Amino acid sequence: MTTPPSPRTEPAQNFGTEGIAAMQRPSLITRALMAVVSRVERLNLRFSKVGNPPVYDKATFPWVAGIEEQWHLIRSELDKVMVRQSELPTFQDISTDVKSISQDTGWKTFFLAGYGLTSDRNIAQCPQTWRVLQTIPGLKTAMFSIFEPGKHLAPHRGPYNGVLRLHLGLIVPGPRDKLAIRVSDQVCHWEEGQALIFDDAYEHEAWNHTDKTRVVLFVDFVKPLRFPANLINWLLLNIAVFTPFIREGADNHKEWEKRFYAEAEALRNRPN
Repeated sequence: MTTPPSPRTEPAQNFGTEGIAAMQRPSLITRALMAVVSRVERLNLRFSKVGNPPVYDKATFPWVAGIEEQWHLIRSELDKVMVRQSELPTFQDISTDVKSISQDTGWKTFFLAGYGLTSDRNIAQCPQTWRVLQTIPGLKTAMFSIFEPGKHLAPHRGPYNGVLRLHLGLIVPGPRDKLAIRVSDQVCHWEEGQALIFDDAYEHEAWNHTDKTRVVLFVDFVKPLRFPANLINWLLLNIAVFTPFIREGADNHKEWEKRFYAEAEALRNRPN
């Protein structure tokens, strides 16, 4: 029997969602869930099939090459979305918990899917992107993440280490030294057509100090784990859709979606 790799040789993860104070909600159910999550996170570290580094060698995941090969198809669909960039929602408009790390209008998103919920109308705008996304094992979340000029996202960690994050560079302006993401003690730079995979359960922050917009395809996928952690992780990820974090986000997105597509329809029907 193979012994799971020890997390002691890798940077330590803090347990609990540091930096996102809004996630400390008063409800008894939420507090109980977060206590369970903290215990499960320790199990996930112990039974990881791919170790627990802050940033992964993308060769660890053979399917990544196929995503990169088709990045131009994704970029072409993004370009159409960006025509209405000013009308896209900020991340905190959709996920109110993000307000504790981002209060300005510099971080926008175009949501496709998350934890069993999908935006069929947004997906219809990006059919090739959606097709490519289906090749990702354990896909949980997918969206375009848009950093406008001057945006600096404060240090924080994600809510749960049972998923890993992929950023596929789509619009990456220069100069290189003014645009980056720090994960733990590693500073990484996006490149167009290249994937960056990291564990957002480590403290991270990102910045765009250029004068142009940066966009990545933002994906969360299930972290490869051994039994029994893989089973417990599957259960937690599948009940996430019933939590207030996901339900509120879904409701907020539906309201934005109605306005966005109603305005598009009105423009199409406007007399010349």
